[in-house]
Amino acid sequence: MAVAAATLFALGAGSAVAASWHSMKTLTTGGAAFRNGQYTFYPKSTNHGGFGFKGGLADTSKGDGHNVYVQAKVEGYSWRRFNGKQGKTVRLNKVVYDGAAQYVRHAALRVCRDRGSLRPDNCSPTRSYKGPDQD
Repeated sequence: MAVAAATLFALGAGSAVAASWHSMKTLTTGGAAFRNGQYTFYPKSTNHGGFGFKGGLADTSKGDGHNVYVQAKVEGYSWRRFNGKQGKTVRLNKVVYDGAAQYVRHAALRVCRDRGSLRPDNCSPTRSYKGPDQD
């Protein structure tokens, strides 16, 4: 019984190290910010081997009537959009992955303000992240 418990503990510790969280710099653009962000690359067979990110998505121009969102993508796929709330800060904790692969090697993230259909949205510069090779 003790050996089984020790084995399970060792396996859990290995997974925790492989999926450690890293701080990211604040992403900002006019009217929107993604603050206190962190990211991780999950190992094979954990959360689809995806790119995880979490942080606070803030509407920094509360009176402008526009919503905010974060876009994230992994290699070979289009942007996925995660909406915030107008005039508020919301906490996001998301995973983006390639359904056809065991794990993700590259990911990108940016924060944007939705300015409606007549004007283009404004977005922060895209930040790229590279995960560990898991061959």
